[in-house]
Amino acid sequence: MIKMILKRIFQLIPVLLITMSMTFVITRVLPGNPAVSILGPQATVEDIAKMEEEMGLHDPMPVQYINYMKRILTGDLGTSYRYNLPVADLIFEKLPNTLQIALASLIIALLIGVPVGIISAVKQYSLFDYISMIAALIGVSMPSFWLGLMLVLIFSVNLGWFPTMGMGVISNGIGDVISHLFLPSLCLSFGSMANFARISRSSMLEVIDQDYMKAVRAKGIRENVVIIKHGLKNALPPIVTVLGMRIAALMTGAIMIETIFSWPGIGRLIVDAINNNDFEMIQGTVLFMAILYVTVNLVVDIIYLYINPKVSYESERRAG
Repeated sequence: MIKMILKRIFQLIPVLLITMSMTFVITRVLPGNPAVSILGPQATVEDIAKMEEEMGLHDPMPVQYINYMKRILTGDLGTSYRYNLPVADLIFEKLPNTLQIALASLIIALLIGVPVGIISAVKQYSLFDYISMIAALIGVSMPSFWLGLMLVLIFSVNLGWFPTMGMGVISNGIGDVISHLFLPSLCLSFGSMANFARISRSSMLEVIDQDYMKAVRAKGIRENVVIIKHGLKNALPPIVTVLGMRIAALMTGAIMIETIFSWPGIGRLIVDAINNNDFEMIQGTVLFMAILYVTVNLVVDIIYLYINPKVSYESERRAG
């Protein structure tokens, strides 16, 4: 088990190195000049040249890359050109907001997607099964930016049920917080909800007619107890795998949703950094999201190994 975990950790190092390198190169080929973004369009050529010198933009690309990597290895994500504050401080200031919308959408997706998938498996080929799986297919295929705009148009503009943008303030009551949170979290949850429904259905179908399930039924135990206590337990590993993937995907997917709903999270930081050619902010936020993504997947892999130790045993046997 320990050997497998260490192997997974070492496999993540090249992923992060490639991510850092690609982000560095992309930020350097983006159109625009960060010095101009900082000083404004009225800046003189001399002022722009001086700012570029201070920012190290006159150094050759390999020198800039080496300096960037050295700084990252010391834990320094740089200083934002726009805010003149450490990138790490800005990220951790906005992180709770992004976690709030991501966790809310995950809860919605789990509470709806998993039960729908289980019921579809139990009632295979029924009208409910067909409708739910068609809805899941639509949910997976639907662009989140289009869905977000439609939710705003229907529930905010036309019906006036929910605020159009921004976060709620707890001093105004929990209702204000929930009303601001509902639409963006619902929009973000659709893809995950559809994935949970589909994987729960397929996973449950694999175990629902197994011999041990028939033996439990033969004891006279109620069907709902058989499904939940015995069936769901053995159908969990694939669901846990998808859960980890969706947690990471929700964090990255929040970028578009935060832009649509003007949600002050890490996604908005990234978009604003791109618009302002803020190299340091782009590099820092992308690296942070990459670390978060691979860490979540590593934790899920470890949980999966505990849930299904046979995976670890078979992997080690093949390696041997």
